[in-house]
Amino acid sequence: MTRTLFSNVRILDCSGKPPFEGQVLVVADRIEAIWRKGQAPETVDADVFDGQGATLMPGLIEPHSHLTFTDCTRSVDMGSIPPEEHTLITVRNARKMLEMGFTSCFSAASAKPRLDVVLRNAINAGDFPGPRTLAASPEMTVTGGLGDVRLSHLYRENFAVVLDGANEFRRFARLMCREGVDTLKVNVSGDAGTPASPADTTVMEDEEIAAVHAVAKAHNKRFAAHARSAQSVKLALRHGVEVIYHATLIDSEARDLLEAARDRVFVAPTLGNLHATLNQAASWGIEFSPAHKRALEQEIETGIENMKTLHRRGVRVLPGGDYGFAWAPIGANARDIELFVRLLDFSPMDAIMAATRSGAGIMGMSEQTGLIQSGFLADLILVDGDPLQDVTILQDEHKLIAVMKEGKFYKRPNS
Repeated sequence: MTRTLFSNVRILDCSGKPPFEGQVLVVADRIEAIWRKGQAPETVDADVFDGQGATLMPGLIEPHSHLTFTDCTRSVDMGSIPPEEHTLITVRNARKMLEMGFTSCFSAASAKPRLDVVLRNAINAGDFPGPRTLAASPEMTVTGGLGDVRLSHLYRENFAVVLDGANEFRRFARLMCREGVDTLKVNVSGDAGTPASPADTTVMEDEEIAAVHAVAKAHNKRFAAHARSAQSVKLALRHGVEVIYHATLIDSEARDLLEAARDRVFVAPTLGNLHATLNQAASWGIEFSPAHKRALEQEIETGIENMKTLHRRGVRVLPGGDYGFAWAPIGANARDIELFVRLLDFSPMDAIMAATRSGAGIMGMSEQTGLIQSGFLADLILVDGDPLQDVTILQDEHKLIAVMKEGKFYKRPNS
């Protein structure tokens, strides 16, 4: 049984209390003991890791991961990748995320039907290093909705499966449950990058959403939705969706409904990709018409104000930025923590807690991870510097001295 003692560390336990100097003992996969400076026994039977004053904190949790995305410039390019090569890319992405301090990931969709499932199983079996992962279905969309990249004269695909009518949605949801996903994902609204269905449109019908919810409930699966428009959020809440992505264009009624459901619902606005798309995608040859650019600007402006309001009203707003594109690559996910501080007026402590303690909630693991607490899983990162003074250091791989998941080092000096 392995025993590791982190000594000479500054402990940011993510309880909301100020950091303190001390030591943390890890036995096997759990945190065994936490001592403030001067309180530890004189001798501890363990391998000692001298943190040299660095900050020890819980591992980060990504609530909107796309480990199967390929850092492409066009989503349709993912559909052209054979499954064998796509699996290798996915394994590489998982390792990158873990090395960047993310010890848990809640998938927001798999680019191919079984990629998430295969990755999750391989990580759990110890075959490959990666974050603990909840596997998702591909995005279930409608004809003309986000993810429908087909052309009338040419079949194409990306990260979505196109379905129409309750029966088609029900059948595919059941198929995904058979294959072992943890989460069913539906695209209830349109998106700024979908000409036929802009972000303010609501494209799914009551019966279609209800059909997927019934399957999720019957199989005890999580239910997530892409929902940017106000009406799409209302439909999602009506039909039992517990993870709502975006919610950027909501109105007062939707804000009230989210507040009323705050104990069962999580909201991840995914500002990282939206912000990067507007400000960095041009460097990758992506051109926007003036109308499209203004739509993105308006969505960001409206989304920022909506997230500020939801946060004030106690809704669990989590950083999770839809990473996996060229301008928002896998591994850069901690940008969202910075954006929460810079754009949403979160304090550094609140933003970090949203990416740790609150993130544990979306994983269904509030009593197991997200805090440095005795008995919790030893999901820990050691950071060179003080992230409460500068949250951007969480984006710097060179500042991440060590990464531990379930008591095992996956990154440490000289490793």
